[in-house]
Amino acid sequence: MTSQGKSDAELLPVVTSIFHRHRRRYGSRRIVAELNSQGICCGRERVSKLMRNAGLKAISPKSFKPRTTESRHRLGYSPNLLLDLAEPSRPHRLWVGDISYIPVAEIGFGYLSVLMDRFTRRITGWSFREDMSEALTLGTLRKSIRSVQPCAGLIHHTDRGGQYAGTAYRSVLRRAQMEQSMSRAGDCYDNAFMESCFGTIKNELEMTEYKTVMQAASELAEYIHYYNHERRHSSLGYLTPTQFEAVA
Repeated sequence: MTSQGKSDAELLPVVTSIFHRHRRRYGSRRIVAELNSQGICCGRERVSKLMRNAGLKAISPKSFKPRTTESRHRLGYSPNLLLDLAEPSRPHRLWVGDISYIPVAEIGFGYLSVLMDRFTRRITGWSFREDMSEALTLGTLRKSIRSVQPCAGLIHHTDRGGQYAGTAYRSVLRRAQMEQSMSRAGDCYDNAFMESCFGTIKNELEMTEYKTVMQAASELAEYIHYYNHERRHSSLGYLTPTQFEAVA
């Protein structure tokens, strides 16, 4: 089917449905990709015009602002293995991870830990807790390993935070035969990919402050499932991470 035989009045409800189903997270490019997947061929200019006339404005991405991590500990650091590493060309060769603050009224802040496959952009594991202890990152790592069962030699890259340098964490990495990599001291751009991912999550959730830990955990779970299985990524040719992984 093409859009040539569809009038604007017929096409607009389809565009509007996609826009609201994705909770204002899709602009014209992703909507065009979604229409194409439904067999409706339509140009971006036409979709942009329909959205503009209907007052459908997507959530605007915010500029990436890197931050530094508190890494003053005595647990030891791993070298940055990414400095001379080519971009991965297949899944489960490089995971990147980080921790981010999530505002929660009843406790002040909760903490979200994520590991992501750099090639497919799929979030392989995540955890949300009220404390930023090693247990937070260990939960994420163990979920990722159970989910993927990666082969030996996978590079695991994070910042230099103590949550990634503890005895228990390093022990799990060794048993899984992963190579640990850490950002250089004071260089916030070494793990910029993960920082940018958190920016996307917070922006598309329009995150301000959750009332309770339960509410925060529920919305994060829903969004991460959406991120992996429904959200089309421009860097993946407008496939979802799970679709891209399946054809990689």
